[in-house]
Amino acid sequence: MGGKQEVVELLASIINDRGVPKNVKSSVEEAMKILKNPQANNVKIAEAVSILDEIGTDPNLSVYTRTLLWDAVSKLESLK
Repeated sequence: MGGKQEVVELLASIINDRGVPKNVKSSVEEAMKILKNPQANNVKIAEAVSILDEIGTDPNLSVYTRTLLWDAVSKLESLK
């Protein structure tokens, strides 16, 4: 699935951003781990969406990072 790989790359860019809080990075890493699993089915993708959706409300996120998260969520939802 090309879409899933695109989301993984997007999430990697969030992790590599020095301005992203550690708690957000750990949640993004957890979602990435789920998506990298070749057996990631719709239930697992929904779990990753839930994780990303939850951290998207973090008040310490920059607008740019929040937009990247929403973009990732949107792309994942189109895969289900």
